[in-house]
Amino acid sequence: MQGRGNSMRDTLGVLLAGGAGERLFPLTRDRAKPAVPFGGHYRIIDITLSNCINSGLRRVYILTQYKALSLNRHIREGWTGIVAQELGEFIEILPPMQRVSANWYMGTADAVYQNIYSIGAEQPKHVLILSGDHIYKMDYSKMLEHHVDSGADVTLATLPVRPDEVKRFGVVEVGKNGEVVGFLEKPTSTELRSPFNPEMVDASMGIYIFNTDVLLPALIKDSEDPDSKHDFGHNILPAILGQYKMTAYNFVDENKKETLYWRDVGTLDAYYDANMDVSSVSPMFNLYDASWPMRTRVRQYPPAKFVFGEPGRTGMAINSTISAGCIVSGAVVRNSVLSQDVRINSFSEVDSSIIFSHVDIGRHCRIKRAIIDRDVHIPEGTVIGYDQNEDRRNYFVTPSGLTVVARDYSLYESPVSPEFMRQG
Repeated sequence: MQGRGNSMRDTLGVLLAGGAGERLFPLTRDRAKPAVPFGGHYRIIDITLSNCINSGLRRVYILTQYKALSLNRHIREGWTGIVAQELGEFIEILPPMQRVSANWYMGTADAVYQNIYSIGAEQPKHVLILSGDHIYKMDYSKMLEHHVDSGADVTLATLPVRPDEVKRFGVVEVGKNGEVVGFLEKPTSTELRSPFNPEMVDASMGIYIFNTDVLLPALIKDSEDPDSKHDFGHNILPAILGQYKMTAYNFVDENKKETLYWRDVGTLDAYYDANMDVSSVSPMFNLYDASWPMRTRVRQYPPAKFVFGEPGRTGMAINSTISAGCIVSGAVVRNSVLSQDVRINSFSEVDSSIIFSHVDIGRHCRIKRAIIDRDVHIPEGTVIGYDQNEDRRNYFVTPSGLTVVARDYSLYESPVSPEFMRQG
């Protein structure tokens, strides 16, 4: 086995962060999906980038596209300075540059193909393809060691899922020797079972390691196919299956819990549930593990504070995550996540909610099961989350009854509206 530093030295990370994130609308109305806040203190992309740094991967391209201003600023101010540029290390943003195509990124494979010159300039032996919108902890150096030791040309990270969950995943057919022998894209059901766990099915995590001399020709060939979706799971991997040695790497969770933790927070309800877990008494996803630190862009705010302690006007937070700069002034916060610089004024109650940064909640408000976007002012006496019919008149409400309050929400209709689609 190679050491972590040595095994990653010849590896280039390519992090896909350009998705429009329609299912997270209206949170993605003005920002890219990987830039959506998570756990009060972080952005979603911080989780994958922290995995990179903790794995010893210190050359990373981040491919951005839709509404990337806040994401670009977050990366520039929070991440680019932590690597040693004089040693050839970098965390660098690559927007669509149209060097090989007049299009924006047309799929995951096309996004990588359009940056083929940037990849070739670094001359890596291996390319690690990652997604910037999942919540999990993984040591990529262990996956690379498996890739090298097995003599593979391509390695896929797989996650065990129950057979009744396969319709949400790309299913990987894995032989007894660990080699990949087939794919099923979101089947309604399957008789396949994992050689790692005979009660489970192997699902693709969208994490791939390629030998560079295999990846680049495959990308070029795919780019010339007019019928291709230019997607790794749909096109690249099936096209090269059988031509090269392709192995599966069963997910090793660095979260150190009894149950494996991997979450796709691509829907509002899934995003909400993952944040609620962070604020619970015993969260499944541990942000407090010093052996696997989570990094982010740190803004300079004063400490959080809680003021007033008289009957009926006590500033307190229970089972909640409270970020720097917050003031809970004679209000009660329960089971909630507050980002930076939030003020909740007297006699208000916030329960089971996610509050983004720079939100001001007036007096005598009652808020439950809501997500409130940044820079929103909630007027005195506002009630949210108690009457879905009333909420639908003013806000976005999911089928499960989760209320999302965005700035100027009335200007926008829904994630499938023509107006939204024109914005990308």
